[in-house]
Amino acid sequence: MDQPTVGILHPGSMGAAIAACAATNAAAVLWCETGRSTASVERATQFGLTPVATLSELLDRSDIVISLCPPAAAENLARDVARRRFGGVYVEANAISPTRAQRIAALLEPDATVVDGGVVGSPPVGGKTPTLYLSGPADATEHIEALFAGTGVRTAVLGTEIGKASALKLSYASFQKTSRVLVALAVGMAREHGVDQELIKVASRRTDSYLSEPQYVAKAAARAWRWGRELEEAADTLAAAGLPPEMLRAAASTLARWNDVKDDGELTLTDALDRLAQP
Repeated sequence: MDQPTVGILHPGSMGAAIAACAATNAAAVLWCETGRSTASVERATQFGLTPVATLSELLDRSDIVISLCPPAAAENLARDVARRRFGGVYVEANAISPTRAQRIAALLEPDATVVDGGVVGSPPVGGKTPTLYLSGPADATEHIEALFAGTGVRTAVLGTEIGKASALKLSYASFQKTSRVLVALAVGMAREHGVDQELIKVASRRTDSYLSEPQYVAKAAARAWRWGRELEEAADTLAAAGLPPEMLRAAASTLARWNDVKDDGELTLTDALDRLAQP
């Protein structure tokens, strides 16, 4: 696999940017254009990805497939791949529970070699360098490390057990995303009593406080349709470990109030807080 052919499922904002990094060491990076949105076409074109007409063609031509899609779609997408008996390396890089990652591995094996993955950080554009955590068979994780060597995506191998990378991703997401939800609730409460600016000043005296970044609430609202599902997955993981999942389920329920502003880049803090206050 000196220069493998890579397939990306599907080129969202994270997937397209990661696919572009993979292109550095790949012979080609493919994506399936059938049924995708205009935004997906534009992203894939921007990042120089090669379109193919069908999923079957993508799988037939690819040595490595990277799955980066909304968490709720990950298992059905893996079933579609499994039905076509893909025989390469399948990187399950979605924000899903370790149990779901293991189910997906069982679906795809023994035809494919499955690597569990989890991306921590922002898409690798504008100098940002996320880390792709990996767990799975050593020879397969070595191929993925080589694929991203010298690119804007760092890799870190956590071992051979499927589920470890997913567990790390969800553990981090549980704190990061729930903290953003708590910011929205705190600023919303303060605004109701006319002390929101004072709250932000108080928080600004502390370093690295999410409360000092209320402008990020609008970005959180635009991403709520994805983040809510991630937190539900994380809650399932907590419950499976005998830990209380209620806080994450409550955060997911809060995020659901923003589901109708999917990827709205024009949303303001005021708009986001107003929507949060609507039952």
